[in-house]
Amino acid sequence: MKFLFSFFLFAVIAHSATPPPNVGGASVVVIDANNGNTLYSRNPNEQRPVGSTQKLLTALVIVERGDLNHLVTIQPIDEKTEPTMLGLKPGEQYTRQQLLTALLVKSPNDVARALARDEAGSFEAFAVLMNNKAAELGMRSSHFVNPNGLPAPDQYSTAADMAKLAYAVYHNPLLRSIIATKYYYFRKANGTVEILKNTNSTMQRNSFCNGMKTGYTNKSQHCLLSSGSYQGHDAITVILGCTDRHQLFNDTTKLLCWALGIPLTTVVPHQQHTAASPAPVHHHRYRKKRKYQPQGTQN
Repeated sequence: MKFLFSFFLFAVIAHSATPPPNVGGASVVVIDANNGNTLYSRNPNEQRPVGSTQKLLTALVIVERGDLNHLVTIQPIDEKTEPTMLGLKPGEQYTRQQLLTALLVKSPNDVARALARDEAGSFEAFAVLMNNKAAELGMRSSHFVNPNGLPAPDQYSTAADMAKLAYAVYHNPLLRSIIATKYYYFRKANGTVEILKNTNSTMQRNSFCNGMKTGYTNKSQHCLLSSGSYQGHDAITVILGCTDRHQLFNDTTKLLCWALGIPLTTVVPHQQHTAASPAPVHHHRYRKKRKYQPQGTQN
């Protein structure tokens, strides 16, 4: 016992000797994903919209309700969710687990609505389930009114609360495997397959990053919850309200490296695609509106 305490004390002192990196974002939290302890925070309790990162709560509610082989029948009301949609058609049927995986990998709003309506009967009733679960997790500064994170009055959370949600998701075996999925082959009801690429570029570029969720609306700005694991250490980062998408991924990488004790010189920075660095071609038929949407959730 004395040895374990000494080792823990040494680890804390060693970690605290290295200051956290300077990162952007309105609110930032870093926690130890093994015990939930906060390693660093800035404006952790500032209430603000969090975009599609709240789909993690939608997913957690669905998983804990069970019956993931249950077939969800798509209804016309599920389609009214621009700008990001998977293009599901009324009458099509998919298992909850199929839809959950698509939701967390590519973040379609129609999928979130279909899952919520199918589970609770209405989006308003599902919001009650979301808020009940949030309260159970100790998210005392949050309130949710829809399953997808699109802007709505009286909908908000904090970086500290989202870290509590991320911790719960990280310790759910099924959700942890889903958030680590880089590509998902989604088979549609008509037999076609769409290759969905995970929106978390931090995970795409760094093997130590093992998942979580992006989010963006004009009100929330760029948000990202990310998790990472390295040599027995696990960490979760939360950045809300970042004004630049590329900075968001780079700052998340810096925070994960700091929390996990990884030399930053060993990772590849996220860069905007230029003529010298062409954008990769993704061969899928994912439906996403490109037109500017004042109230839209992009990811």
